[in-house]
Amino acid sequence: MSAQPPVLPVPELDPIPGAAGPTAAGADRLGWPRAVLRTSRPRQWPKNLLVFAAPVAAADRGRIVGLPGALVAFGVFTMASCAVYFVNDVVDADRDRRHPTKCNRPVASGALAERHALALAVACVLLAEAIGAGLASATASAGLAFCVTGYLALSFLYSVTLKHLPILELTMVASGFVLRAIGGAAAARVAPSGWFVLVCSLGALLVAISKRYTELSTLGPAAAGHRPCLRRYTPSGLRLAQRALSVAMIAGYLGWALLNGSSWAVGWHLITVLPLAVALLRFDRLTGRATTARVEDLITRDGPMLACELVWLVLFVTAGTA
Repeated sequence: MSAQPPVLPVPELDPIPGAAGPTAAGADRLGWPRAVLRTSRPRQWPKNLLVFAAPVAAADRGRIVGLPGALVAFGVFTMASCAVYFVNDVVDADRDRRHPTKCNRPVASGALAERHALALAVACVLLAEAIGAGLASATASAGLAFCVTGYLALSFLYSVTLKHLPILELTMVASGFVLRAIGGAAAARVAPSGWFVLVCSLGALLVAISKRYTELSTLGPAAAGHRPCLRRYTPSGLRLAQRALSVAMIAGYLGWALLNGSSWAVGWHLITVLPLAVALLRFDRLTGRATTARVEDLITRDGPMLACELVWLVLFVTAGTA
């Protein structure tokens, strides 16, 4: 028999340089925009819908005045809030890395470089101020520009230092909501009533205190390590303040419904107190649970809460078109 030819070993080929590169590069290219979007907090953008509060409250028989201006204000405050989130995540990066959930934020995890976050913040500030100044020039009203500048100044001060001062930090958080509402009124050229500002302020403080209560009740003693001002608060004190503000908000809303609306709409506005009161009771129950959910999610993602909000909106619009 003839000998079989020897079987030569087949050398293992090294991976072709760059063969896996396009996939990784593609992931990186997608990863950076995704990190930017996550840092800009799109889930928080609904807060900026407060700019429509004054135009809707001032609606006369279905006519909402100043809607184009309010739309501009929505864009301006969205840009401004994105700038604040970029800066806040850079300032809090070290502390966020020790937090059970905030450690996944792009800046804290390294998915978004700090220098990129700061550059994006500058771009957002310039865009927001430019649009606000443009509207001021077109309408001869600088109210929106003043409000967005004040919002940015207070927010940056809060991120750098004021967030560590108890009580004051709550007013800083609440002021962001109120400035949105007043800025929307200015852009729409609607004069907000004192009752309107009062209800907005009470609601904003209620949300701010509820955020601190959920943080403290969920994380316990460890909460102060992530937010030092929580050392000065107690769960019982925050809970009491939250409920007192809910009652005060209902009282302020009743004052607005009775004294600020047109006579033909007073009845409808009084009816809208009912879904508002039910929503506040539901909110109190949701925040009373030990939950890691954001307070904003409790307002926008809970079924019964959304039902109350929808009923309130339908009744309120009906009052404006009756």
